[in-house]
Parts: sequence; structure tokens; C-alpha cells
Amino acid sequence: MSPRRSILLAALLGSLPFAAVAQTPLRFDRADYFEAPGVDWLIFSNVNEGLFADAKISGVELIQQGVRTATNGDVRLSATPGQWDPAAQFVSRRVDKAAGVIEAVMEYPGFRYTVRAERRGSAVVLSVLLDRPLPAELVGKAGLNLEFVPSAYFHRSFTADGRPALFPRHPADAMTLTPERNAASGRSDGPGAEPLPFAAGRKLVLSPEDAARRVGIATASGSLSLYDGRNQAQNGWYVVRQILPGGRTGKVVEWTLEAASVPGWLRPPMIGHSQLGYAPDAPKLATIELDRDDRGARQPRLLRVGEDGRMTPVATPAARDWGRYLRYRYVRFDFSGVKTPGTYVLQYGDTRTAPFPIAAGLTTTSWHLSSDVYLPIAMDHMAVNEGYRTWHGDPHRDDARQAPINHEHIDLYRQGPTTDTAFQPGEHIPGLAVGGWLDAGDFDIRTQTQYQVVRELVDIWERYKPERDTVAVDWTTRRVEIHVPDGTPDILQQIRHGSVQLLAQYHAVGHAIHGIVEPDVGQYTHLGDAASKTDGLVYDPKLKPYERAYDRNGGRSGTPDDRWAFTSKASALEYGSAAALAATYRAWKGRDDAFATLCLDRAVKVWKDEHSHAPDLFHHGNTTGGPLEAEEFGAAVELLLATGDRQYADRVMALTPAMLKGFAFSATTMVKALPAMPPEYRAALRPAVQAWVAQAAATETANPFGVPITTGGWAGNGAVLNFGLTGYALHRAFPELVDGSTVGRALDYLHGHHPASDRSFVSGVGALSKEVAYGSNRADFTFIPGGVVPGVLLLKPDYPENRDDWPFFWGENEYVVPEGAMYIALANAAAALEREGGTAVAAR
Repeated sequence: MSPRRSILLAALLGSLPFAAVAQTPLRFDRADYFEAPGVDWLIFSNVNEGLFADAKISGVELIQQGVRTATNGDVRLSATPGQWDPAAQFVSRRVDKAAGVIEAVMEYPGFRYTVRAERRGSAVVLSVLLDRPLPAELVGKAGLNLEFVPSAYFHRSFTADGRPALFPRHPADAMTLTPERNAASGRSDGPGAEPLPFAAGRKLVLSPEDAARRVGIATASGSLSLYDGRNQAQNGWYVVRQILPGGRTGKVVEWTLEAASVPGWLRPPMIGHSQLGYAPDAPKLATIELDRDDRGARQPRLLRVGEDGRMTPVATPAARDWGRYLRYRYVRFDFSGVKTPGTYVLQYGDTRTAPFPIAAGLTTTSWHLSSDVYLPIAMDHMAVNEGYRTWHGDPHRDDARQAPINHEHIDLYRQGPTTDTAFQPGEHIPGLAVGGWLDAGDFDIRTQTQYQVVRELVDIWERYKPERDTVAVDWTTRRVEIHVPDGTPDILQQIRHGSVQLLAQYHAVGHAIHGIVEPDVGQYTHLGDAASKTDGLVYDPKLKPYERAYDRNGGRSGTPDDRWAFTSKASALEYGSAAALAATYRAWKGRDDAFATLCLDRAVKVWKDEHSHAPDLFHHGNTTGGPLEAEEFGAAVELLLATGDRQYADRVMALTPAMLKGFAFSATTMVKALPAMPPEYRAALRPAVQAWVAQAAATETANPFGVPITTGGWAGNGAVLNFGLTGYALHRAFPELVDGSTVGRALDYLHGHHPASDRSFVSGVGALSKEVAYGSNRADFTFIPGGVVPGVLLLKPDYPENRDDWPFFWGENEYVVPEGAMYIALANAAAALEREGGTAVAAR
């Protein structure tokens, strides 16, 4: 070998991350991404959708041994960008399989660039191409970033140009002051600060000791910096970054990326099944999720667990191949014929499940955590205590200030050109600091959530009359004690709590409002006790910041931390609120007639007012109500059932054609009206029910789990819950057409019979459940009992994900109150079917 050739080879090997290790070349022939055994490089298969800003699903992404460990490979304008930092807009994507190249054209205002990924053996050569030099204002700011999820690298090492180090378990890096505060920093005021890199070099190797996480990154020129985004915010990631040079065009940055592949690697089997267990007469399906290249023909086994610990095989039919769905192959195992009560496990090869029971009455109690614990913890304006633990103090006693006009806010709130109230922007609105549930993993009161949950809970009360009483609620002292009875059914107390907030809005401003939300990102990102987010004192602009003054009327504060009320009138919200208040009347009539009458009177007045003028059509995001006709229809149905007044029946009939067009979403409300409607109304619904049955049958075979699995920025457990509840409502109304089997399929899915993992999506329900989730305590990597998470998120083109090691994926792991209420309803439906002998119901 000539000396010149030796020098060139040495230079080439030095630029490759794993030059001394034989690696499997990447394929690019069966998907629009690069793949090798245990390695997938997605190149702009997903882009930032912008709905809630950065969701950590975008740009260049790495899936290594079945786990997505890296994302957001793109040009960014800061080292550790947060959720509200600028991100480029997607322009176009080009895939050239013959050349082994994927390119994405991206754009910031005044700055367009191309990210190019080329397959080169086992590596991906990633480069940034510029037609024009970087704008002067972006020099020193724009850089190529690639983010790695910290939990994948906890307890692991890295090297920077051969220098060894351990990944930090908790961030503690040097910081530098900046002129402006980073929006994602969690600070509402004060100076800005940015982390300095904790490592740098021409070549980085992450987790060299573990092939499941080993990744090498080498730059052709310049230096790579490694940052810890958790110095800014708890949801930050490790970021590899290289600044783009100024004054250059063409290829300005080039990285060589190589993730360790393992020849013959196969993803371990996952056995999807109900972690809660099964009723003796219920269908019992397990679905084994296999690597697409796993050609094994092993048979799953059902083992009965004896009290002495012996595992006794149980005779079952052979499993059958279901086929491929997304990126995995599935095997279906039906053990419905096993009816003997006991404790069981499933086994496939070396994979064995957690234990689950076959027993009667499982769903009669599975909803208790949601009612006993999750909903009370979600109660705003109340101090909530559980034994030795205070979940939160009495929050937001300073609600609320009028939002500024013509203002688009975070979390899909917006104020229109007027306040539609008697209050000026920034002025305190008295009377709003009562009732309501905190929306989700954050702390806003979303009115649409309030009335949706109230109506769901009233349905539960009217249909099942759950007298369960384990929570003491005292609205006078604003205290809640979990696990302490007080003589009033808990469901009724929750109905009242939501309705109190709805009534307060009318008393305060005369109409329903969008909701009440934090004034800035610093407070919006608050974690922990909601009562510590504000000082609880009404803002007084005459006082200096952080100054407080007290008199016989209470305290005032110069700190503008009070939440904002968004108040633009929207008829959809009016009808939604009226529907909930009319329903509340029925639930509380005879128990507190004064409160019940107050609710009904307001609902009737809203209906009358709304029909006296043209509708207010203000709409923005998901905070201003659903489709107007659907909200009006719901109000008509609830008022009809509350009063029997035929004017509401006439309106139900008039709106029926419109509702039938979206029957999958309106069915539960439509059949609710049946007892108060004439026979022709039932006749109008029947064809829609038949069409729904046909669609449900198609859904049963569309994927291995028999329920609708939706995609987008938010996972689809809400759609699954709706599917089950719709099936039950139609079964009750049209038993000759609908068998109610969707109830069991939906619950099994929620309890663990789903893609990606076998975890129950209801925290604390089942042997293995979501124990790392996106609640107010997410920074502690823990959960809120009874909360229901969004579930499996489908990442394009074919990757189902629900992470158990990183709670900050809000689209997968964030609790929301409506799903909690829907789960209570669905579990009660299953219990009712079991009592009636249907067990949700016939085997499939």
C-alpha cells in the first residue's frame, strides 16, 4: 500500500465513528428511511406540526433496538431550544432510493436551507446545504442540532475525542447570562441564562459500552458541542450541536452518524393483553407483537398460577398469524374458552407477562381510582389532601384578570377585538375563583372540558347511580380529603364542582368564557403544587412587583401572576354550558333543590338568549366549543330531558339531519333523547345505527386490536373510549342491531391490549400500568392514580410509540380530565353488561 493511500485510509477511518467495528450496511429498499438490524434513521418523516410547538417528533430521528432515542435533527437557533422557540417550517422532501439520498428543504423567515442525508455503508452522512450565505443576524445562532432523550442515556458513558465521561443524571452545568429570557426556561421574569456545553470534540461516541444505545457522531470540520437542555427545563434533552459558519454557501456542515447495529437483532416479543384481567365469560384475546423479520412459529402458552407457585399449562386453541400492521408482525391468541377463575400468565418464548386474573366483577372496581383519587386531585380552587400527603394547596385564589384584546395566547387561547365584558384588559374579574378542574398536566380551566365532564358524570349518575362515597368535599373551607366519606356520593360532588365554575362565569361576566389560563409561559410550565404558582392575591398595579398590602377586605399584590380569563363570546360555548347545567339540574334535583334550580334557570335563560340573536361565531383552536349545531343539539337534548318542554324536542328533530352526518360523534347524545322523542325520530336514527355497525365491523379487522387507532399530534385513547361508549349506548337503544362488544374491546385496549407495549393506560389499574406519566408531578417521574393517558402515538411512517421512561411526551402521556370521566363511564358499562349476562358481549 502506498504511503499516500495509507494516509487517505487513515483519514477516512478517523472520520468514521466505528471504524474498527464491522457494521451492517443500511438498507433503503423497503421503507422511506434507512434501516439495519436494530437501527432505523428517519429523515424528516415527521415535521413540527406547530399545534403545541415542539413535540420532540421532527427532523432526523433515530430508532435503536426498537426505542426512539434521538429526534429534532435540524437547524435550530439556540443550543437547547424549548417548546416555544423558533423552528423552521417544512417546505418539501425528496427521496431518491437509487442514490440512497433523502433531502428536506426547510425555511425560517428570510433563510432557506436543505438538510441532506446520504446512506454510506452503515453510516448516514448528514449535511446542511445553503444557496445563500447565512443571514448576518443568524451567524453564531443557527446551528445543526440533534437531540437525544436523557432517559435512554442515564447510567451510561460517552467519549469526546476519546476522553471518557459519564452522562449527568441531573443537570449541573455552567450557565451564561443572556440579554433575554428563554421562553422555555420556566422563569416569568429576571435575566436569561443559557447552558454551556459539558463536552466538545470532533467525534462523540455515546454509550460505547452498550450496543443498544451506541451512537457515533463525527464532523468533517469544526467541533461538536454536547449540551444538557435540562438546565433550562426539566423536559430538555441532551443536544449535539455545531454552529453554521457565516459567509459560506454549499455544504457548510457535514456529520457522519453511525448507530450500532447487531446482525440478526430482533425486537423482543410483546404480548398485548388486559392487565386488569377478564370476566369468565368474556372474550379473551392476546396479541403478540413481533419484529417484522421474526419468522418464528412459536406457540403462546396460557399458564395458570397455583397458590404454591406452580405454573400449569392450560389447553387452548393454537394461535394464528394475523399479519403485518405498521412495522410489526402480529400473532393472535384466543383463549376465550378458558373460564375457570384464577390467576394466569401468558408466555411466548422467553417472554412472560405479569399475572392477571380471570374473575367476575373486575370492572365494578377498576374505575375507583379515577373517581376516588384522580378527579379530586384535578379539582381547582381546593386544597386536596390524601392521608399524610398534600397533593396541592388551595390554588388560584387570585382568579382572574381580563385577557388583553387581539391577543393570541399559548395553549390555543385567543382574545378577540373586544373583551365582550364590562372589564378592561388587565382588570380583575371578581367571582371566578371557584370550582372547576385543572385541564390536564397543566393548570388552566378550559370551559369545554368543564361542561364535557359534567355531562359525562351526569350520564354515569343517571344510568348507574354509583353511591360510592370516599371523598370529603367542603366548599366553604375549600378542602378535599381523599379516602374520607362525607355522606354525599362522590360523582354528585364532582358534578357540582364543575357546574359551580360554569355558573361563576355567568355571574361574573354574563356569559360562558373560553377558560382561565396562565399569563405567560413561565407560569404555564410550572410543575408541582398548583397553589405555589401564584401568590393567591389579586393584582394591584399601584403596588410594586412583589409588594403586598393587606386591609380588612383582604390582600393585594403588585405581582401580575393572576391567571387571565379569555372572554370573547362564542355561542358554541353557551350551548355547551347550558347543556351541562341542565343535566346538573336533573342530578341534584331532590338533593339540593336551590342549587338545581339555579342551574336549570341559567340553562333556560342561555337557550332563550341565544335564540334571540344571530350566533356568535368566534372560534379558535379547541377552547371555543365544538361545532355549533352539535353544541346546540346537546343543549336541546339536556333541556328536553330536564323540562319535557316540546320546544326542545322540535329543535332536536330539526337538527337531526345535521347530527346524522357525524353520527359516530353524536350517537350517544342522539340516543339519549329517544325516550322523549316521537317514533319517527327512532326511525330516522335506525339507518345510521346500521351504518355504524358496519363501520365497527370494519374497524374490528383494520388492525389487530379491533378499535380505531388514530394518528396525529395527540394519541387516540379518546377515540377508543368514544368507540366503546357509543357501542354501549347503541346497544341499549337498539339491542337488536348492536351487541355491545365494543365495550370490551375498548377496555381491553386501554388495559394493555394495544401496540408498542402491554402497559395499562390507566395509572394504577392492572398489574403493570402507566407509572411514569405527564401529570403535575411529572418531574418526579411518577403518576397520578386513576389518570388516563392519551396512549399510542403513531409516528410516520410506521412507528407506534408510548414511552414509559420519559413522562414529558405530552401527546402520549398527558392526563386529561374528560378521558378520566369517560373511563369511569366505560368501566361501569362493562360491569352492567356483565351483570346482565352480556360480558361485553359475545366472543368475536
